[in-house]
Amino acid sequence: MALASIARDPMIRFLAIAIAAAAFLPATGAAREIAQQIANAAIFLLFLLNGLRIDRQDILAGIANWRFLLPLVLWVFGAMAIAGLGLSLAAKSSLPAVVALGFLYLGALPSTVQSATSYTSLSGGTVALSVVSAALLNILGVFVTVPIFLALGGSGEGAVGSEVIVKILTILVLPFAIGQVFQKRAARFTAGNRQRIVWIDRFVIAVAVYVAFSGAVEQGLWSRMDWSGWTIVLALVGLFLAVGHFGAWAAGGMLGLRREDRIAFLFAGAQKSAAVGAPLATILFPPAVAGFIVVPLLLYHLFQLVLAAPLSTRLARQPRPGGGGCTAPTTRS
Repeated sequence: MALASIARDPMIRFLAIAIAAAAFLPATGAAREIAQQIANAAIFLLFLLNGLRIDRQDILAGIANWRFLLPLVLWVFGAMAIAGLGLSLAAKSSLPAVVALGFLYLGALPSTVQSATSYTSLSGGTVALSVVSAALLNILGVFVTVPIFLALGGSGEGAVGSEVIVKILTILVLPFAIGQVFQKRAARFTAGNRQRIVWIDRFVIAVAVYVAFSGAVEQGLWSRMDWSGWTIVLALVGLFLAVGHFGAWAAGGMLGLRREDRIAFLFAGAQKSAAVGAPLATILFPPAVAGFIVVPLLLYHLFQLVLAAPLSTRLARQPRPGGGGCTAPTTRS
């Protein structure tokens, strides 16, 4: 049932179509340049919409809850990044260098917004805290993912040039700032077009994945990794998933968070965002590199959805302290 539900997930379908399109009809030569420009424009639109949607009051409220937010930031951008570095170093001897580097890139990324919030709700966690913390992590990720990636050794085949700063400011930060400025004026538009905006999000991520994978296919992605290589990647992604979830749950317990907040910490701390990771990779790296680097991210994204469904069901059924039994969680449409 869980796998069937994941297969019906629109984002998974978009990613599958993007990867299949890149595998059989990759954008190469002049077409790749055009595809890259389309991807850049789409990413600009994505972050403009993010700026319009994320309420400034929510941002301020999240910052005020430092007892929850600060440890979460340290976990997501500290502990998870170091875990990614460890896996990257372990994989260097058996995988192409750019694929191994993808684990470091994965570790330095922020968490999801929609997925973490949805599963927090299904698990009976604190939804408001999940929304705010995930949104703040994504904003922060735009500024800190690249410095963390570089500080932990993100160089070599996946080197990031100085022009990246200009790209980040122009394609990510500028549109988000514009969205924040016009947020109140556009409130009616964003509220009335919520579902359309979600579909735009999915389309933009799929375009970014298509451009990245096209470059990797052109550079021989399928020939550079045999079945043993893919098996190693899958095993390492599974290990990283276990570290992320067990670690985030344990960290929430050590902080003494109440159960509902601990659930929010779990999903915000363990999940990783393809919505930030895929577009950012197309900006940071040339297409020949980006497609290899996002391989661990895309697999992690799929695995985290497969795990989240039964995990949220289990958490929702567990008795809550002082609750006298199971309570059905409040879900949001």
